[in-house]
Amino acid sequence: MGSTRVIRGYFIFVFLFCCIALLAPATARLASPPVLLTKTNSTRGIAVESATLLAEPFPTSAPAPFGQDTRTRVTLFATNLSLLPGETAANVSASAEDGNHIQYPLTVEYVGTVPNLSGVTAVTVRLHDTLGDVGDVLVGITAHGLTSNRVRIGIGHLGDGPPDDVPVAQPTPDLGNGASLHGQQPFPFDNAWNQDISNSQVDPNSANLIAGMGLTTSLHPDFGTVWDGAPNGIPYIVISGSQTPVAINFTAFGSQSDPGPYPVPPGAPVEGGPNGTGDRHVLVIDRDNWKLYELYRAFPVNNGASWNADSGAVFDLNSNALRPAGWTSADAAGLPIFPGLVRYDEVFEQQEIKHAIRFTAQITRRAYVAPARHWASTNTSVDRPPMGMRVRLKASVNISGYSPAMQVILRALKKYGMILADNGSNWFISGAPDPRWDDDELNTLKSIKGSDFEVVKMDNIVAP
Repeated sequence: MGSTRVIRGYFIFVFLFCCIALLAPATARLASPPVLLTKTNSTRGIAVESATLLAEPFPTSAPAPFGQDTRTRVTLFATNLSLLPGETAANVSASAEDGNHIQYPLTVEYVGTVPNLSGVTAVTVRLHDTLGDVGDVLVGITAHGLTSNRVRIGIGHLGDGPPDDVPVAQPTPDLGNGASLHGQQPFPFDNAWNQDISNSQVDPNSANLIAGMGLTTSLHPDFGTVWDGAPNGIPYIVISGSQTPVAINFTAFGSQSDPGPYPVPPGAPVEGGPNGTGDRHVLVIDRDNWKLYELYRAFPVNNGASWNADSGAVFDLNSNALRPAGWTSADAAGLPIFPGLVRYDEVFEQQEIKHAIRFTAQITRRAYVAPARHWASTNTSVDRPPMGMRVRLKASVNISGYSPAMQVILRALKKYGMILADNGSNWFISGAPDPRWDDDELNTLKSIKGSDFEVVKMDNIVAP
């Protein structure tokens, strides 16, 4: 039988197996090359033998022959790996190193997505003919010129392999207002914000929902350099773990807020500037403890010795935990704000946005869909969008005429889409202010219209 026929048989097993471990160490998720997934707190790879579905140690020959070829096939699992149009498994290479530091090329026979695990790719390799009962080997893959981490698997028996590779140091986010994260990704790879929805089904009510937000209304970048005398967008600040927490006095939604204190610096930037009269969001990222603190309608007291705020929320950026059902956050939808912002460092330093983008709509529904947890409307029409609704830029929209930087944003809108997070003007997308933005360049995005979007299929909409 062909290897691709056998591969499909283990997907249910793989789904259960992967869900147990949550797959990869947090540091691996931050890399831009492919990332081979490992067992929790281990360098041993998550892998199965393709014919028997058994885990390691793997025999050198499979009990079920692939034609005349009985060499064992091993399937590993990766993130940050996808084939480009026209590419095949031949565009991915693999190799193994044994305890004597002998290198063995492995033939990559299959590369494909894993159902129900968006962002996870199965990679099936054929063991080399000269690879015998050597025990542990370190296996790595290379795609698009980028090489993954190497994971440990046992061939014939466990042990006797080479020492683990020295971990590659991960870049550390800078400190300060609008600081670069240098590619560090908020939330795990399988978080809703980080999901590739480019191939998800279209919602059956997509046409009506899009029409309600305006077919001819322009996409509007609600960020840039300066607007009305203040930085244009939702600012953020990156702090160290030694920042002193201060008291937070909640003035409106305290029962749905995470209690303080929060490590908000005295000079933390406020949306709209110190004299702003709008939402006055304050976003603080603790890079050392990898936590996010967000405030809505925040006002410093005694030069920041404490803060008054209508509401606040704390998010563990290593966790997929949602807020309690029905709770708001610093955003109307009960969502975090920071992970949905377009940031300068992503567009120009990383040249890739790897998450959904926050957007607003003028009239929303009294309903929400995960990952949102809260509604902010009295309108019950099914043709109005619930909080948390996800839309994406249609694959057919030609983006080749835009600048390279704007193409970064538009590619993200096709791959990760936008998540409805608040009431506001239709088709306004959120970003962080930065004096290096080119406002004229950002304004070219206004040629994108509402009709260029479609709604991703929604399940389990929560409504009264």
